[in-house]
Amino acid sequence: MKNADIKADMVADIERPLDRGESIGLMEPLVLGESSRARMPLADMALELAQKSAGFRRSLPPGILSSLADLVRSMNCYYSNLIEGHNTHPIDIERALRNDYSADQHKRNLQIEAKAHIAVQNWIDEGGVKAAWSSVEAICELHRRFYEELPDELRWTEDLETGERTEIIPGRLRHRDVRVARHVGVSPGSVPRFLGRFAEVFGRLGKAESIIAAAAAHHRLVWIHPFLDGNGRVVRLMSHASMLDTLETGSVWSISRGLARNVAAYKGHLAACDLHRRNDLDGRGSLSEEALAEFSTFFLQICLDQVNFMESLVQPDRLRTRILMWAEEEVRLGGLPARAGQILEALLYRGELPRGEVPGLSDVGERQGRRILAALEQKGVIASVSARAPITLCFPATLASRWMPGLFPDKTD
Repeated sequence: MKNADIKADMVADIERPLDRGESIGLMEPLVLGESSRARMPLADMALELAQKSAGFRRSLPPGILSSLADLVRSMNCYYSNLIEGHNTHPIDIERALRNDYSADQHKRNLQIEAKAHIAVQNWIDEGGVKAAWSSVEAICELHRRFYEELPDELRWTEDLETGERTEIIPGRLRHRDVRVARHVGVSPGSVPRFLGRFAEVFGRLGKAESIIAAAAAHHRLVWIHPFLDGNGRVVRLMSHASMLDTLETGSVWSISRGLARNVAAYKGHLAACDLHRRNDLDGRGSLSEEALAEFSTFFLQICLDQVNFMESLVQPDRLRTRILMWAEEEVRLGGLPARAGQILEALLYRGELPRGEVPGLSDVGERQGRRILAALEQKGVIASVSARAPITLCFPATLASRWMPGLFPDKTD
């Protein structure tokens, strides 16, 4: 062998991630066994969740469905980043979507981060995930799309012990060891092997089983910790993609809100699922099946809570009352022309409205009808894809405290 070939082999060996040869059995069980006492209650919860989620989505007119999904996308981004300690309010996220950034560099970076997160979720919502959501390709693509849009300052990670800074390469699996709290990740060279097993198991499940196993997939991907950074956001985006596929969510509710509002319990369950099997009654795998069952129950209950919460927010009579009260106040204060509320009320029930019908609905002339639409557009509560296209209702983050109370905290600065 030539010296050049020997040198090339040495370089390849140095660059090849360390693989300690861990068995994929260390990650078992990936799903709850048939003998688990939790399976029947979880199956009942999964059925209830599937029915509630699909029923809620079908109850919304198409125009309302799309507009609500836009607001929920910002909400999901806010709560998912909040779990990681990054607080970017949906109003600031909405501004970033209009390329209106803070003069403060730190806040600007977080706005760009939020915009990147929303772009990935929008890609998911529009059917961008062509491979199975559990596949290595899909998981790496989620990370790549998120990280390639981040500012340079947010594309580095620092070792807490050595202080060494490492650049995060979008979509690249980690090439060194990691520790998260008490959990030490599998060796970097073994990550593809564990991801392969992950994809094999979760990719072959039917829809009902996928719902029951949603929490298991969520934890096991966190446990593998495939990337140097960004794993939490990627895992929650993956869970969003899986539920969009199995639950027909319509993207109008988000588990991230529930997880963030119960963040101590969420992180506690993740840590408990890292633990080894407790005794001979705790399943047959390496990791605790009882802890996995407890997290699965917590996870599906959070999902049910969020569907119920969103359904209560957009209950037709209550939503109508809140929006019309806001419109009446705006008319009294001179912020909207008279009869603007009638247009909003029509949009609530119909989802969209041809522009030509506005004068008849509001009992005004064409000129006044145009004034009403212009004022509503300026408030950000209606939109259309073109000057002649039908108008649809919008749910701006600035009005969420009035229209959708409790969706996220009021902005304080």
